[in-house]
Amino acid sequence: MKILITGAAGFIGSHLVDFYINEVVTAVYWEADKLDNLEHVKDKIKLVKCDVRKEKDMEKLISNAQPDVILHMAAQSFVTVSWKEPRRTHETNYIGTFNLLEAVRKADIAPIIAIACSSAEYGSMKKEEIPVKETNQLRPTSPYAVSKVGQDMLGHQYNKNYGLKTLRIRFFNISGPRKVNDACSDFAKRVASSAGNIAVGNLEAVRDITDVRDAVRAVDTLVKKGEHGDVYNVCTSMHYKMKDIVDKLIQLSGKNIKPVVDEKLLRPLDDPIFVGDNSKMRALGWVPEIPIEKTLGDMLEWWKKKT
Repeated sequence: MKILITGAAGFIGSHLVDFYINEVVTAVYWEADKLDNLEHVKDKIKLVKCDVRKEKDMEKLISNAQPDVILHMAAQSFVTVSWKEPRRTHETNYIGTFNLLEAVRKADIAPIIAIACSSAEYGSMKKEEIPVKETNQLRPTSPYAVSKVGQDMLGHQYNKNYGLKTLRIRFFNISGPRKVNDACSDFAKRVASSAGNIAVGNLEAVRDITDVRDAVRAVDTLVKKGEHGDVYNVCTSMHYKMKDIVDKLIQLSGKNIKPVVDEKLLRPLDDPIFVGDNSKMRALGWVPEIPIEKTLGDMLEWWKKKT
């Protein structure tokens, strides 16, 4: 099976490369990407540099690769960056996905196309809407979230109008080794590098956290069993309080560290609870397997090696 993975040097993308390493993998990265996450497998894959924002580059990529499966993970994936760089966010996420789908349509091939969407599309949820189902109204509240809604709807439209075999995957909080710039990863980084107090934000928030290796298995389940054109939440449906996450990381580190709330790290809008409904994934036979303790422990060890 020939698999093409965009954003292969990134967090989820690099773990997908690991998972499919025995297949024929074309790993697509950007000129700006660091390839640290692929260093251990670079001799086993075909590395291709491509900017998803460029139409002709994407057409050439698809024409040359002729993939059976496309795992589209390339993205500007940070909400905070999207406020400062909305144009780059939309060009990368929305236009990049448009270029990919158009390239497939023009090439007249029929690969399965898994598109990395996001729980950010749902926006702020009311208490009675928790756990969040795929049928919930979308209320995006950032340029990033809007760009992800655009990707999502492109996947829907190209399936309905052109028959492309799209799968729309709404990832919730995905964590694990190689993750950077999210709450769990930032906590782990601070614990790994600190000998004293660490600055934290809102520890009362409750989130749904999935190990990246479970998320990768979810993608594989969808490639094999998912309904083309449909949308799926990838989440654990479990409630994790941020305070418990920090406490567990400190316990795993064996250090005498105290978390101290820094007002600069508090968000003006922070949902008290955001948990997804994964019943559609469970119906396909997927369940999360990796306990949060292992996720946090592996992430802590990864940061120890990096700092």
